[in-house]
Amino acid sequence: MKTVRLTAAQALVRYLSNQFNEDGERFLAGCWAIFGHGNVAGLGEALHAARDTFPTWRGHNEQTMAHAAIAYAKQLGRRRAMAVTSSIGPGATNMVTAAALAHVNRLPVLLIPGDVFADRGPDPVLQQVEDFNDGTVSANDCFRPVSRYFDRITRPEQLLTALPRAMRTMTDPADCGPVTLAFCQDVQAEAHDWPESFFEKKTWYQRRPAPDPRELEAAAEAIRAARKPVIVAGGGVHYSGACDALRSFVEALNIPVTETQAGKSALPWDHPLNMGPIGVTGAASANTVAENADLVIGVGTRFQDFTTGSWALFRNPERRILALNVQPYDSFKHDALPLVADARDGLQALGAALKGHRFDAPPETLKRDWFAAADAVTAPPAPDDNALPTDMQVIGAVQRAARENTVVMCAAGTMPGELHKLWKAGRPMSYHMEYGYSCMGYEIAGGMGIKMAEPDRDVIVMVGDGSYMMANSELATAAMMGIKITVIVTDNRGFGCINRLQMATGGAEFNNLLDHARHEMPSHIDFVAHAGAMGADARKAGSIAELENALTEARDAKGPTVIVIDTDPYPSTEAGGHWWDVAVPEVSGREQVRAARKRYESNRKAQRAD
Repeated sequence: MKTVRLTAAQALVRYLSNQFNEDGERFLAGCWAIFGHGNVAGLGEALHAARDTFPTWRGHNEQTMAHAAIAYAKQLGRRRAMAVTSSIGPGATNMVTAAALAHVNRLPVLLIPGDVFADRGPDPVLQQVEDFNDGTVSANDCFRPVSRYFDRITRPEQLLTALPRAMRTMTDPADCGPVTLAFCQDVQAEAHDWPESFFEKKTWYQRRPAPDPRELEAAAEAIRAARKPVIVAGGGVHYSGACDALRSFVEALNIPVTETQAGKSALPWDHPLNMGPIGVTGAASANTVAENADLVIGVGTRFQDFTTGSWALFRNPERRILALNVQPYDSFKHDALPLVADARDGLQALGAALKGHRFDAPPETLKRDWFAAADAVTAPPAPDDNALPTDMQVIGAVQRAARENTVVMCAAGTMPGELHKLWKAGRPMSYHMEYGYSCMGYEIAGGMGIKMAEPDRDVIVMVGDGSYMMANSELATAAMMGIKITVIVTDNRGFGCINRLQMATGGAEFNNLLDHARHEMPSHIDFVAHAGAMGADARKAGSIAELENALTEARDAKGPTVIVIDTDPYPSTEAGGHWWDVAVPEVSGREQVRAARKRYESNRKAQRAD
């Protein structure tokens, strides 16, 4: 057996550089890195040697570097991913939030935090977390509950088994998610005689599990027996590349489709059978067919509470759930009839089994009335209207400026709900929303990852002032790397979304808007000056008309553009939507809370446990 002598870090980088997807591209496009004493000597040296074939990018925060990597994988439908490395201590724990985001959203990312010395000679090293009762614990144990696969590399040869397991996890459609390889810093620098065969090129194919014949028969029978079925299209439709299969299936059977946040754009917004977004932030058209459905067919969805209206949306007493999902865990939720299979192949098999079957189309007025309501709130204000713009009017301006190649993205705050309701997505993956974890601070880094994934796309990032303040440092990275994204900062002076929720649950406005928080001096943050200082082309839009003009001018920018617009924190789209279970206090001295509690108890009666 031929061997080659390399350090463990060099072996890791060489192995990762030779893992390819079925399209002939490296599965891992490269590595984001912030170096510290836990990874600069070992992994830093290895990455430097491979920099021409396995690029390394420098970020400004470990969490947001990982967000960029995750957005990259999401935009490419999990066909490619990135690695992210940090030092030990705070650099590592900064990535835990990003790991949770990837875990919730079932997205691949390889996290390589440095770890303590395996030989324990210098213990305790700088930044080491010591457990008084367990000598094996380090800060990296925080990654265990938010990793699909976790390993601590305490000997070089452990990589011979750990790295194939890591790749298997990231490329498996059912188990896909974050992998953490906690890499002891002394082990990174240790040499080993590696089999040359370990570094041979390997291609990882997307597994497409076929449906079990018995489950397929039961699913087809359930659909035949239904009178008013509805499909809930989730993110799995995109990851399976099943958009065309979904379209063919629903057109053949005439079944209406609703879309989750992750599933939005699976069908064009104007397709007759696309009834729009479902759930708490859903359209009246979609929620009406969902409420009346006797069979809810989930395709690649995990049935999050925003999708199900906290399980109070599906009100037909005869309703059943059929869950087509590659992950059995999701297929059995709420006593669903399971169809464990790849979304594309599962839809094709169902279509063949149901050939000739067809349902009555939903009323055309549902879709027409919904878009009439949506168009009304997104229309530009009258020229003499001096009121602060609403978020809905901002969305309308962006929609009018959008082109065929535009990707609109967001993650947290007011905009996700309004975009889910109002954005008209014309093609798959033109709508990128991280709403599984709804992580404030994902937006700018995520926009950068999207642009790196698809350089020809026009990426528009929608972010509130609250999220911008959470994490804006990768704006400087985008400027440094010449990554062209357009960032729209809607400044409503605080956390407007949660302020409205606080009011809706009977609470007093408190600690959400800046004016309602404890302060000695009023807050006056100049976002234009800040973004400009980070290297962006920054400007203020004083109106919706000025926003539209700025969006047009941003097309010619060479790097990131930031457009700031003041917005009203109070209005939201009244049409559509659904109740969401947010517990209201049983006891309060405020009448508003007591009244909200009565409404809450009434709404909970509609919830179903089955």
